[in-house]
Amino acid sequence: MTDSFVNSTRKIVFSARNIVDAGCLCASFVKKASYVIRLCVPAVFICLRENMANRTVKDAKSVRGTNPQYLIEKIIRSRIYDSKFWKEECFALSAELVVDKAMELRFIGGVFGGNIKPTPFLCLVLKMLQIQPEKDIVVEFIKNEEFKYVRALGAFYMRLVGSSLDCYKYLEPLLNDGRKLRFQNNMGQFVLIHMDEFIDDLLREERLCDVILPRIQKRQVLEENNELEPKVSVLEDDLDDGVESSADEDEGNEPTPPPPEKVRRTSPEHGRSPDKDRGRERDRRHRSRERDRDRHRHDRDKKHRSRSRERDTARDRDVDHERDRRHRSKSPRRERDRDRGHRPDMDRSWKERDDKRHRDRGMDRDNRNRGRDRDRDRDRPKY
Repeated sequence: MTDSFVNSTRKIVFSARNIVDAGCLCASFVKKASYVIRLCVPAVFICLRENMANRTVKDAKSVRGTNPQYLIEKIIRSRIYDSKFWKEECFALSAELVVDKAMELRFIGGVFGGNIKPTPFLCLVLKMLQIQPEKDIVVEFIKNEEFKYVRALGAFYMRLVGSSLDCYKYLEPLLNDGRKLRFQNNMGQFVLIHMDEFIDDLLREERLCDVILPRIQKRQVLEENNELEPKVSVLEDDLDDGVESSADEDEGNEPTPPPPEKVRRTSPEHGRSPDKDRGRERDRRHRSRERDRDRHRHDRDKKHRSRSRERDTARDRDVDHERDRRHRSKSPRRERDRDRGHRPDMDRSWKERDDKRHRDRGMDRDNRNRGRDRDRDRDRPKY
């Protein structure tokens, strides 16, 4: 009886201890879970917030068959999402608020620096691709003449999402805008460009501000399809005015023709007729023409003689120079030979002896070759 009571008591104590340990474990688990929740919930909330902030609006239309934000490369897009300007200035922006941010722009550009930092201009371009404002708002951006960077932002967005016809229709008038723009290159340095230069690059280049521009049709194709009127330059009127003014000046500066000479007609009573005067005038013109031709021939012959004289003088000068050089090169040797008692007749005899020796060697060589050929012919079999 006593043993059974002790055993049961032990079981009860052991189970109670297990219950206490389980409670402690549960409490520690709850404590740790609450700590994890306190750490994870803000991170999850931030992630959700960033995903919502970087997501394209629901009713946005696809541009060129893809998400409008995908027109900017992924690496540049991720750099924009991580930039401070995007997180602080571009959060929860609407189409109306983008105008205020565009008015604060002071330069344009793509990315710069070694770690690829985006410019505010590129951040606003991506924000416009994300919220996809109405076409009327973009057109008002382009027509804004007070703020040039707002116009540049609208033109860049229109080039990305607009059709070929819209690009030529809304961007070509901006070629008449010659205002200066501050552009930041990839090295972070600022350079000055002009609005018409920027618009021309938008219509012609394939990449601008580190963004690959979509392809558009050539203007010539649209003109052939009667979708676009031929381009009329503003400078044509100025050129026409300049041509007309120069023509008027030329007409005003033309010398007045001399009055026609009165031909005195004489009657046959005085012994002179108009036919004789005409013949005399013709002879005078013929003589003057012959005189001019002789003068021209004389001048040409004179020039030819002067040129030949110059050539002969130069040739004589070269000959004299060569003779002097030879004399200078030979004279030391002659003086040296004279000092040494050299005799020219001995040189002549030695030279003749050398020539005879060379002739003898040549004859011996010919005889040997002739003998070899004769032996070869003798040994050759006869057929």
